[in-house]
Amino acid sequence: MQALAYKAYGQVTQRTATGRALEYAVFEQITRDLQSVLDDGGENPGAWGDAIYRNLQLWTIIATDLLSPENALPNEMKAGLITLSEFVRRTSMKVLAGSEGLADIIEVNRTIMAGLDGSAAAAEQEVI
Repeated sequence: MQALAYKAYGQVTQRTATGRALEYAVFEQITRDLQSVLDDGGENPGAWGDAIYRNLQLWTIIATDLLSPENALPNEMKAGLITLSEFVRRTSMKVLAGSEGLADIIEVNRTIMAGLDGSAAAAEQEVI
């Protein structure tokens, strides 16, 4: 499992960031690659498969961590994130089979990124 985590985090672990900043950086890197694949219409199958695979690795690591008894997130948040993880997995399989859905995966990642950097909470407070 440790090797899988290292591979998913790749170069990002060499930055000095910790915690949320590191998680954000990983999501940012993978989401940027997914967006590039979407923008070029999947012209490069190697990049396409790699981006989806790395995103699946990230979400697998997240789901595994959420199931750990040491994870201190509230149960409701854990359940929501596990549901998102399953959505990403199912949608990724559909995308790999040639269906639509890559934009949905990118949107999920960007929503998580907004939560990690606090912009989701800030936007929510502006509405109130």
